[in-house]
Amino acid sequence: MPRIPFPEVETMTPAQLKVYRDVVDGPRGLMVGPLRAALHNAELADKWQQFGQLLRYQTSLPPRHSELAILVTARAWDCPFEWVQHEPPARSSGLSDGIIEAIRLDRRPAFERRDDEIIYTYAKELHDRHGISDAVYAEALSLIGTVGVVELTALIGYYTLVAMTLNAHAFDLPAGSADPFREAAE
Repeated sequence: MPRIPFPEVETMTPAQLKVYRDVVDGPRGLMVGPLRAALHNAELADKWQQFGQLLRYQTSLPPRHSELAILVTARAWDCPFEWVQHEPPARSSGLSDGIIEAIRLDRRPAFERRDDEIIYTYAKELHDRHGISDAVYAEALSLIGTVGVVELTALIGYYTLVAMTLNAHAFDLPAGSADPFREAAE
């Protein structure tokens, strides 16, 4: 059960309702996750949703790379809600079942593509070491360029904020979803 109530459409202020409409009428199509908590402060929610929309839908990164970094982040923060929301688009983006399952189990995947391995390692190092080794940074820079490295770092930071918010406020998983990490912990 969430630790805080989420604003209901019927009781939203005009500012909250505007943000809500912007989200549901945008590429997300619905308001789920941390934006529901952020909506208590309409200005925060508005900036948050704009930043998230930019990072998720409007960067130079292919969806495959974005979703891979998001799954690494969800696992690093043991955030089942984030995982459940992003596993389907990760699959749709072309990530293999083997890669997804290894990340879920907090194991290093066996990669067939070097680009996937670089994105994974970049995200994993940033979470585990709080920095990136020179070798990995150079490979990422060669692969996705300066703009891509800036966007990838921002994406990882943004989804860390998402995971922290979901975990702090104890968001329930969507109906019918099981905790993907419970089995991994046993």
